[in-house]
Amino acid sequence: MKNILLLVMAISLLGGMVVLSYFFTPLAWGAGLLWLCLTLLWLWSLRIKDSSIIDSFWGMGFVILAWLWYGLLPDTNPRALVLCVLVSIWGIRLSAHIAVRNHGKGEDYRYQAFREAHGDKYWWRSYFRVYLLQGVLLWLISLPLFFTQQTPFMGWTWVDALGGIIWLAGFVFEALGDWQLAQFKANPKNKGKVFDSGLWQYTRHPNYFGDAVLWWGYFCFAIAAGAGWTVLSPLLMTFLLMKVSGVALLEERLVETKPQYLDYMSQTPAFFPKFWR
Repeated sequence: MKNILLLVMAISLLGGMVVLSYFFTPLAWGAGLLWLCLTLLWLWSLRIKDSSIIDSFWGMGFVILAWLWYGLLPDTNPRALVLCVLVSIWGIRLSAHIAVRNHGKGEDYRYQAFREAHGDKYWWRSYFRVYLLQGVLLWLISLPLFFTQQTPFMGWTWVDALGGIIWLAGFVFEALGDWQLAQFKANPKNKGKVFDSGLWQYTRHPNYFGDAVLWWGYFCFAIAAGAGWTVLSPLLMTFLLMKVSGVALLEERLVETKPQYLDYMSQTPAFFPKFWR
C-alpha cells in the first residue's frame, strides 16, 4: 500500500509539473536546466563513487533557477531582482558550507546505506531516487520564486518588508547556527561531545529552523506579488526539514552514536526555539 501511495504521489507531482510547464514556458526551461545539471552531477558521482555531492548542489539549484527566470523576464522587476539577490546569498552560502564540511570525509552514511542496500543496481536507482527526486522537490519548492518574478511590479508593500525581516531572521539563525557548530567541532577536545551552547541551547537544530523560516520570508514576497497560493512551497520545505531529510533522519543517527544526546533531547526542543527555561 505504501509503495502504491508513493507511486500515485510521484505521478501526481510529475503531472503537475507537466501542466504548469505547458502554460508557463520558463518553468519548462527551469526543469530542463535542472535535469541537465543533475544528470551531469549523477554521472560525476558514478565516477568518484560518492553521491554526497548532491547535498552541495541543493542551495545552488535555487540560485540557478532564480537567475534563469529573471533573465527570461521581458521587463525589469525590482522585486524579482531583490529576490534573486536574497536567494543567491542564502544558496551560495549553504552550498559552500556543505561542500567545505564534506570535503575529504567520503560519502555520507545515508548514501552508503542506500548503496549497500541496492548493490549492483545502485548506480541507476540513485539517478531516480537521489538526483531526479531532489530535482522535482527543488523545482516545486521554487514556485514562489518563479511566480513572484512573473508578476509585474506595482510598487513595494509592507508585506515585502515583512518578508525581508523574516528572511533575515531565518538566515541569521541558519548561518550563525552552522558557524557555531563548525567552531565547536573544530576543537579536537570536543570530539564525541554534544554541542548545547549558542543558538543550540534554544533548539536542537537552529540551522534547519532558520532554513524553514527564510522560506516563509520568500513566501511573503510571493504574497505581495499576488501568488499566495504557492504556500505549498514553505509548507513542503518545513515538512521535509522536520520529518524527512532533516531533524528526524539526523537524530536517528545522533542517538545511536552519542548516548548523551538523549539528555540534550529531554532539555531542548527539536525545532522551534524555546528562549526560556
